[in-house]
Amino acid sequence: MSAREQAICFECEGDALLGILHLPGVPLHAVGVLVIVGGPQYRVGSHRQFTLLARGLAARGHAVMRFDYRGMGDSDGGPRDFEAVDADISTAVGEFLRRVPGLDAVVLWGLCDGASAALMASGHPAIKGLVLANPWVHTERGQAQAVMRHYYFQRLLQRSFWQKVLAGRFSPLRSLREFIGVARRLRTREEAAGKASDGEPGDFLQRMLGAAQDFAGAILVLASEHDLTAAEFGDLCRDVPAWRGVMHGQAVSWQRLPGADHTFSRLSDLQAAVDATADWLANWAQARV
Repeated sequence: MSAREQAICFECEGDALLGILHLPGVPLHAVGVLVIVGGPQYRVGSHRQFTLLARGLAARGHAVMRFDYRGMGDSDGGPRDFEAVDADISTAVGEFLRRVPGLDAVVLWGLCDGASAALMASGHPAIKGLVLANPWVHTERGQAQAVMRHYYFQRLLQRSFWQKVLAGRFSPLRSLREFIGVARRLRTREEAAGKASDGEPGDFLQRMLGAAQDFAGAILVLASEHDLTAAEFGDLCRDVPAWRGVMHGQAVSWQRLPGADHTFSRLSDLQAAVDATADWLANWAQARV
């Protein structure tokens, strides 16, 4: 039996939200997956990635729901960013459980600032797991540091770089100017960056860190190899003690996806993300029994 896909409409604080429900044709797992999109995006995603993700997980027996925030895609309401969608996510969780009575837990699956939004909204009692794909933790220092660590230094190890040098197609002056600019930004923002990395009171990094510390469920981090957003998150979770303590704890699994970019634009990389998610869900469900 093939999965059924159903368009649904529900209300959040007086505005109509549109979603798509994927109901598997195979026996239903008790854990459903709610897809939290990164913005500005709607429920289909870049190169239909969220549609394909939902279908892939539904084929493995998981009910999946994806939806548009207020002000995005086909949903009503004014525009809002990832820091202001807690109510949308909480309402969607409730609607998901109402539509699929066999569920006893919900996992939020988010990409980029959708992953950040998922973490900040993880206080709903039905949310027992999070899949965070290349989470957004951008600060100017963090970005500069990631570029220095994961772009400039790694380029020196790349064969293509030295081929350009030997062929005379490399502009050392321009590259030096770019390198100095990044280094200067990193140095001049060092003091402010320490506060930003730990999270100033009220900023989204502090909200994410607090949510991660409070979350009692399991977390899977998907980190694309060729993505500075993923690199910046990895650096934060390694360099800042508070983040390292929570994101390298026993309940957190990390899965690096070799060759993948930020949005898993190659079909093989998207399939790897689907497989990693499904395998983690299976192992986690077995551990819960």
